[in-house]
Amino acid sequence: MINETRGGGGMFNTRTNGASPRLLSVDSLVGNEVHNLEGDDLGGIKDMMLDVHTGHVAYVVLSFGGIFGMGEKLFAVPWNALTLDTKEKRFILNADKEKLKNAPGFDKANWPDMADRTWGDKIHSYYGTKHYSETLR
Repeated sequence: MINETRGGGGMFNTRTNGASPRLLSVDSLVGNEVHNLEGDDLGGIKDMMLDVHTGHVAYVVLSFGGIFGMGEKLFAVPWNALTLDTKEKRFILNADKEKLKNAPGFDKANWPDMADRTWGDKIHSYYGTKHYSETLR
């Protein structure tokens, strides 16, 4: 469920009338659920990676599996691979659980260099999205 605790910066405040908002605070996104098109729970948004040169969100870090943080696997998912489900107040990733289980992931002690373009190209290729820098043109 979308974090709605922040005054004015929450995802579904009265000013948006349930429509998809244009601007969101990061803390209203972290912790939100991600589901696939079939409605399966794929985990939650643990963090977000911002390209400080462009000011755009490059990736969300999705946490999947594990119990109480033990054994969880982290995935960098391209921001443009997610869509906002305003009705259910969550994000949708067009991937089944098996695809996510086989996705390139990492653990909380060994994060990849997400600024590495070669790494980024592999992630975008896996999810079938354009590299975020190409979507800025």
